[in-house]
Amino acid sequence: MALFPVTDYDKKIWEEELKDFLPDKIMDCHTHVYKLEHKRKTPEDRKKSGLVSWTSTVAKENPIEDLDETYKLMFPGKDVKALMFGMYETDANNDYLAEKSKEWGWPALFYSLPSMSADELEAAIRKGGFLGVKCYLSRSPSYIPAKEIRIFDFFPKHQLQRLNDMGAICMCHIPRDDRLKDPVNVAQIIEINKEFPKLRFIVAHVGRAYTKGDIGTALEDIKAQAPSTVFDFCANCCEYAITEVIRHFGPKQVMFGTDMPILRMRTHRIEENGTYVNLVPPGLYFDPLGDPHLREVSEEEGKKITFFAYEELLAFKRAAKTLGLTKQDIEDIMYNNINNMVEGARRDIYGE
Repeated sequence: MALFPVTDYDKKIWEEELKDFLPDKIMDCHTHVYKLEHKRKTPEDRKKSGLVSWTSTVAKENPIEDLDETYKLMFPGKDVKALMFGMYETDANNDYLAEKSKEWGWPALFYSLPSMSADELEAAIRKGGFLGVKCYLSRSPSYIPAKEIRIFDFFPKHQLQRLNDMGAICMCHIPRDDRLKDPVNVAQIIEINKEFPKLRFIVAHVGRAYTKGDIGTALEDIKAQAPSTVFDFCANCCEYAITEVIRHFGPKQVMFGTDMPILRMRTHRIEENGTYVNLVPPGLYFDPLGDPHLREVSEEEGKKITFFAYEELLAFKRAAKTLGLTKQDIEDIMYNNINNMVEGARRDIYGE
């Protein structure tokens, strides 16, 4: 039995819209790989993390075998691999990633904690064969109010300096309610780019700019002062955000990612009153706290809703048409950029 159903409508989208648009080789730069048994003993502070509970109903776990099957179901005939990191900062999740990275040959990032010293962080990276780190704003010190968290609260400078010295990758999901346009975020992205030029720093989700209003002048400001900044458009269906980040930074500094397993979700994302809403088929996902970003549609409407991953790629395809991207540009964004970053980090850290 397949991991999840692929409908005739999904197949139509794939065959008519995506199969010929996408290159034969794809590298997903942003995936969570974990098993249910790796979950931390204490529950996530939802207010602090910004997480919503319905995401866990998409998939309770995502071992590497499930991720591989997901790619086979969604991208038939394509050669797809991933840069992986955990869902939890537990030793069990990091150890599992290290084991599977060696076994499968897929690169992985260590889920770090801001309390780690530079030496502890480097030792953990080298022990597991990792190529860098991923952390999350919820791991910042507990005394900092959620709305006041800064990048440096979960990626402290002593860690960034060591990662810079190593030439490692740092995947950053930025904090704060104003997302990419927040002036503190913009200032710290620029500061990181200037102070740590060897750090392979990725601003995930186009800085969480999921609507046009989330961007402000951030792209212009970052381009002017930190022109080598790199972005992914993981889990972002905002055509404007994808178009503008490529327009400003070029196809060599933007990368494809999915945030799997979340993008197995069936949703059509719309913008409404300055925020995003995920329209979903009835009965599939449940958030007991009533997330305002989630809305069920009728059963009939639900039949015309495909995978979140396809929605993201369709937005990218429209952006590519607007910008006149070449086949080479699309291959760079879908594979070459992250593959080159991974291989560069591997050489710098391990001399391979």
